[in-house]
Amino acid sequence: MTPQTREEVPPPATIEAAALHRLFDALHARGYTIVGPTARDGAIVVAELDTADELSYGIGVDTEAGRYRLRDRDDRAAFGHSAGPQSWKSVLHPARAPLWSADRSPDGTVVVREPAEEQHRYALLGVRPCDLAAIAVLDRVLIGGRHPDPVYAGRRDGNLIIAVECTEPGATCFCTSMGTGPHADSGFDLAMTELLDDEGHRFLVRAGTAAGAEVLAELPRRPADEATLTLATSAVADAATRMGRSMPTRGLPDLLTDSRESPHWDDVASRCLTCGNCTMVCPTCFCTTTEDVTDLTGDHAERWRRWDSCFDLDFSYLHGGSVRSSGQARYRQWITHKLGTWHDQFGSSGCVGCGRCIAWCPTGIDITQEVAALSLLRLAAESEGGKDDR
Repeated sequence: MTPQTREEVPPPATIEAAALHRLFDALHARGYTIVGPTARDGAIVVAELDTADELSYGIGVDTEAGRYRLRDRDDRAAFGHSAGPQSWKSVLHPARAPLWSADRSPDGTVVVREPAEEQHRYALLGVRPCDLAAIAVLDRVLIGGRHPDPVYAGRRDGNLIIAVECTEPGATCFCTSMGTGPHADSGFDLAMTELLDDEGHRFLVRAGTAAGAEVLAELPRRPADEATLTLATSAVADAATRMGRSMPTRGLPDLLTDSRESPHWDDVASRCLTCGNCTMVCPTCFCTTTEDVTDLTGDHAERWRRWDSCFDLDFSYLHGGSVRSSGQARYRQWITHKLGTWHDQFGSSGCVGCGRCIAWCPTGIDITQEVAALSLLRLAAESEGGKDDR
């Protein structure tokens, strides 16, 4: 992967919304495939974009536990929505990827072929700060060790990341609790803050790398004045106070370890469908499995890698059966790993506070509420223990 560097970068600049077309031109001229948010099939999805006209102008999002709906905005904001069901994981760590194919010739010779190398250089446009943090997590997991994942490494190499700071969080967002937003601190080539007021529709743009500065230099821009800088800072700071959820993070790994036998897992299991939606929409869940397919003749075979989920019964299958056969055990495994043992493996939480798992759970299970319930149960147990000691 090409490392991002904090080289000498220009001061922040202001560009008009119309300059987004010039941004697309500059990225295309450099050979980038642009991927960004667009409205499709009733949701904000991540897709390849040809022009700036495909961005989600004037579209907002209403979310709640188990609920996600698009709505019309009163303005022409291009990024006036919270996270959709897809994250940038769908681009960098695709749901299905070919590993090899094999063909048997009439004389019985078998020829094995590896898939062609990726030819795309991706410009990721509209990456929220929580998803910047998620990409950093995937970097540590998939290419930060001794055995980098070749599919992820190929798609991650040479990316240009254009972040958009969050000024309108959703009802299921809690990035402030996780320290991942709404301000973009690092991990980007360009960071934009969208502003709409009596002065017009514009963006404050900051370059984070030399590559980002080169792109910014090609756009019609003007130096950001103090009023614009203050307005952008205030808009992001205000968003931090309007998160729809919060996560009690202090002592969270210990809480989950101590709650292994909590009766609350039975309550969660009574609501959980073990459908795996939470793992599919999570921007950091990375587990995969392999599947082999053949044609009807048996002369052609393929091996594919696809996303897997710890909610699948076969995920923990060993000789004789599955280790985690109950929904209770599988949900406990997911949340304990995400919020607890991830720290032991990778040095951070596996949750970035995007709220996708809450919105896209069919039964509205809320990870923040489950943690709060476990905290209350532990406090009650400690209080009872104190009474017994007396």
